[in-house]
Amino acid sequence: MADRDDVCVLVPTYNEAATIGDVVASFVGQGFEHVLVIDGGSDDGTRELAAEAGARVVEQSGTGRGSGKGQAVREALNRHVEQPYVLMLDGDATYRPDEADRLLEPLFDGRAEHVVGNRFADMEAGAMTRLNQVGNGIINTAFSVIHGRDLTDILSGYRAFTLESVRQFDLTADGFGIETEMAVECVKQGVSTTVVPITYQARPDDSETNLDPFSDGAVIILTLYRMAKTNNPLFYFGSVGVASALVGVVLAIYVAYEWFVVGVSHEVIALVAASGLLFGIQLLMFGVLSDMIVALNREQTRRLSEIARQVGNESTAADAVGDGTEPSAEGESDGERASSTSRP
Repeated sequence: MADRDDVCVLVPTYNEAATIGDVVASFVGQGFEHVLVIDGGSDDGTRELAAEAGARVVEQSGTGRGSGKGQAVREALNRHVEQPYVLMLDGDATYRPDEADRLLEPLFDGRAEHVVGNRFADMEAGAMTRLNQVGNGIINTAFSVIHGRDLTDILSGYRAFTLESVRQFDLTADGFGIETEMAVECVKQGVSTTVVPITYQARPDDSETNLDPFSDGAVIILTLYRMAKTNNPLFYFGSVGVASALVGVVLAIYVAYEWFVVGVSHEVIALVAASGLLFGIQLLMFGVLSDMIVALNREQTRRLSEIARQVGNESTAADAVGDGTEPSAEGESDGERASSTSRP
């Protein structure tokens, strides 16, 4: 049975001196020996405070500077994490260490490979601005519509997952889109995912957020749409196709009205309308075909995974049987020899 020795607590940071010491100390106090802080070039003593509190501290490569959370997470997972389970959180003291077991138990029990903490289940007053709540609602709704799965709070920074499952993800985000990419990859790769309630605390007064609700929100929305190309191509191409076709229809109605009612012809606008309709229809057809290819690829991948799992299980069983029969055969032959020597 897995325990806390098998867990790496991963904390990406940038200028979190006001809180990082308490965050690291609280998780160490909960029995987590492997706390990894990967820092994006803080200039306020974050790294030193984290090390004093008991964390292993590494500085991410590249520019970092706070906007590189995604790059920091990818680098940590690929180079520095050695434990089979990862508990990821922010270093701003908004997540409670005593709720870590809620996220880890589904992993230890084998019920899930990725667990997301739902901040909206118990959000303290002032923990999230009204603007951020609206933005989160829009993003979560967009995710469920585009990718066909409701994970309640895809932007939550408090989550746990197996290292094996996350290493099959195609993560490319450098900034705050990393949680979005993880959620999409869970759906795309068929990773078993569950959501658990957590408490979301307000940041301390002397701690400042590195998140910009407008620029980072736009990046997250674009990430959702961009990743639909390989996860839901019907939506990705179909949405543009429908928009193009609607523009063509509107222009065609205008041209027809001008021609039949006013008596004025608009050849150029008519050409644009026809082009918009044809382009829209072609994109819709391409989206349908791409969706069929993606569905087929998923089914083939699932079957290959099942075959590989069965072969692995059979190989393990065969090895176990081989190890068990050899001693049994030796014992049996020894018994036969003992029986034969005791006969008159």
